[in-house]
Amino acid sequence: MIRWREGRVTAQVRSWDGALEVEVDVHEADGTPWRTCRALAYPALVGAPAAGDLVLLNTTALERGLGTGGYALVVAVPERLPAPPPAGPGHMVKGRYTPLQAMVLGVDEQESPHHEVLRDADDLHGMPVVVADLHSSLPAILAGLRERRPDARVAYVMTDGGALPVWFSRAVDGLRTAGWLESVVTAGQSFGGDHEAVTVHTALLAARHVVRADVAVVVQGPGNLGTGTRWGFSGVAAGEALNAAAVLRGRPVATLRVSGADARARHLGVSHHSLTAYGRVALAPADVVVPVLTGDLAVLGATIREQAAALGAPHGRHRLVEVGVEGLREALATSPVGLSTMGRGLDADPAAFLAAAAAGRHAATLLDVP
Repeated sequence: MIRWREGRVTAQVRSWDGALEVEVDVHEADGTPWRTCRALAYPALVGAPAAGDLVLLNTTALERGLGTGGYALVVAVPERLPAPPPAGPGHMVKGRYTPLQAMVLGVDEQESPHHEVLRDADDLHGMPVVVADLHSSLPAILAGLRERRPDARVAYVMTDGGALPVWFSRAVDGLRTAGWLESVVTAGQSFGGDHEAVTVHTALLAARHVVRADVAVVVQGPGNLGTGTRWGFSGVAAGEALNAAAVLRGRPVATLRVSGADARARHLGVSHHSLTAYGRVALAPADVVVPVLTGDLAVLGATIREQAAALGAPHGRHRLVEVGVEGLREALATSPVGLSTMGRGLDADPAAFLAAAAAGRHAATLLDVP
């Protein structure tokens, strides 16, 4: 189940909020050289490995060619253990009953300064909640939102379908540095946000009542899991996120996952994952944003409109909201982080990003509704 290896750090390569990338010479069990690779350490968990340090690595996904980024993961720096964390409040455990379980302070638990605010909270008071199934949609949604409402306070709710540490995401680090995100709330087994939540429900309530966000965006972390089947995809949980937003009296907005360049037929036009998550899992009505594509993308736009029709009346329960994309390429160009989905950038697959930006543009219009 786990491929363990040892290595020696040769250099620290780069770092961003919560993460440190190092270069490691890795050896076989008998000490013979194996390869040099990149490894990722989360200093809050294992300390900060430096040149010369022996590191224990998990190379399972790397050796199978899986995962986002192609990293080995530093499990421990056994010859230089980190100092014990300072004593503090909190008894919420993430990664429960695994060797790397970590204890954090839950935003709503009894020791939290926000406990009184959240104890009886159960209403989002109409806050727009934009939901997507791919982490790569996040900067595009924000670009579309900011085009109309650059003043909006946005909370990112990260679910646990992909990466669990939010620190893995360089995009989140860049968006926060640029002021595009007010706060990050990590839900379920994900961790490392400004606030930790037990469920998507408590994460949304924290976004509204603690962060005082105008809009929440709910997306899994990078590195989603898929099996090429209808139901075996971690992003299907996007439907459950819409349910959470609705039951808490928010305004759920569904972002369609679309593509005009994916080599897999099931993802051309509207991905079958969106049709499953929103058509079968989401039981409460939501605004499903259908991008109106024109020009070179007009044929694809017609296909998307036809496929999305299954989600709205008379066949489905959702409200189909057609949103024009004029000006959204320019908005996407202002993103402080790179745009990439499944290895394709804006020029290679513009529809993917325009659809996400259209959802953000629609959420901005909801802020104008009393």
